[in-house]
Amino acid sequence: MVDCFSEEKRSWVMSRVKGCNTKPEMIVRSMVFRMGFRFRLHRRDLPGTPDIVLPRLKKIIFVHGCFWHGHEKCSKRKRPNENQSFWNKKLNDNINRDRNNIQHLKDLGWDVLVIWECETRNAQNLSKKLEVFLNDG
Repeated sequence: MVDCFSEEKRSWVMSRVKGCNTKPEMIVRSMVFRMGFRFRLHRRDLPGTPDIVLPRLKKIIFVHGCFWHGHEKCSKRKRPNENQSFWNKKLNDNINRDRNNIQHLKDLGWDVLVIWECETRNAQNLSKKLEVFLNDG
């Protein structure tokens, strides 16, 4: 199937995809706040510009979209059939960049948790996961 948009229109559409303050991110932020933790958002001075930073605890939470960051255990990870070379490069680069950023943060002494978009749909499991991470050490 051929793309129904021109290259300029596709670029404009893609530029409208949100990178922060997404619905899954807002769900996680709200839950962390209700648990009594205070945090900073999108710290540009840290590798990967983490979504949620808890400086006193030296902990970081990333909220990743399953498609954009290649969640292995999710059906939303499926890549488009059109323009496969572009999508494979783009998504593989995202995965590699995430891996490098997380390792760099760990090398700097931060504890890192990745919450996947699909995990935000089950509030009870998400709450348990956050509690274990935030109350650990």
